[in-house]
Amino acid sequence: MASISLQNISKVYPGGAKAVSDINLDIADGEFIVLVGPSGCGKSTLLRMVAGLETISAGSASIGDRKVNNVEPADRDIAMVFQNYALYPHMSVYNNLAYGLKNQKTPRAEIDKRIQAAAKMLEIEQYLERKPRALSGGQRQRVAMGRAIVREPKAFLFDEPLSNLDAKLRVSMRGEIKHLQKRLGTTSLYVTHDQLEAMTLADRLVVLNAGRIEQIGTPLEVYHTPASTFVANFIGSPAMNLVSGEINGNRLAVGYNVLQPGGSLPADGPVTVGIRAEDLQPYEQAGMTLKARLDYIEELGATRLAHCLIGEQKIIAALSPEIPLAEEVTFSVDPDKLHFYDANTGKRINRSATPPDRPCRGLTSA
Repeated sequence: MASISLQNISKVYPGGAKAVSDINLDIADGEFIVLVGPSGCGKSTLLRMVAGLETISAGSASIGDRKVNNVEPADRDIAMVFQNYALYPHMSVYNNLAYGLKNQKTPRAEIDKRIQAAAKMLEIEQYLERKPRALSGGQRQRVAMGRAIVREPKAFLFDEPLSNLDAKLRVSMRGEIKHLQKRLGTTSLYVTHDQLEAMTLADRLVVLNAGRIEQIGTPLEVYHTPASTFVANFIGSPAMNLVSGEINGNRLAVGYNVLQPGGSLPADGPVTVGIRAEDLQPYEQAGMTLKARLDYIEELGATRLAHCLIGEQKIIAALSPEIPLAEEVTFSVDPDKLHFYDANTGKRINRSATPPDRPCRGLTSA
């Protein structure tokens, strides 16, 4: 096993198109890192540069103590699990697992030992003589992971390995991957566009946007303190509510609502306010109040999503299905659960607990 270090990594294609810009990332030995972001954000390109399948335009990549910019993929001591499984259709499962080891001139007894151990771990012993076409999607994915495991690499690289599976199987397979990685303790770099998958698997998330890192942190850090409106909008289901507000002294105007959150507020002027759907609760609870007009309801069984409007601005509240809702809804808002972002840059504005020493210029509730 080994750490992975990426220093000032960039990728520029012929013609000047920049896919990845100045990425700095250190992955500890045994850590599970998930690269997450929308299509085209550069996450797969970054993974492929670590694997050696894409050249590095600038910067350096190291696996363990060795710089690998000019090292061939086969010599980097990594194993990659692809979206499409990449199994040889004419070979049995056993021979698919053995193929890479045979190319490395591994002794036959050692090959068999590793295959039997991986097959038992992945519960595919009974499929070793079958061809891939006789397997289900989940079984093929287990074979693809087994092929990576038998190589005993320094690092696993996963390129959206679950995207071809149905929703139910994805849930079970991501649990298996997490359990397997913890058991083996192998450094892992995993790419997905599915934020739920990312939150479930990662020790740390790396959120990418347009080829740059927006935020690095544990899943809970990224969820509870998004570094930008992009992260707030991408991580979480439903996404964080982002509405336009106006700061004036110690007061915050959100549409026709005027709130007094206390503590330190950003400087006077426009601001983007973030509120998680689960942090909007019925008025019986203590806190500030936020009035809205009910637009429609999504019933999800254990939860209902109330889609509301503050003027023309949309917000969503995640509520218990037993809560009755009228056309006009009043929510309680914990001031500590408000997030503030620069209205121009979208970057997070952190608050201190000390109230500002400045006057309020007389905003009143409408």
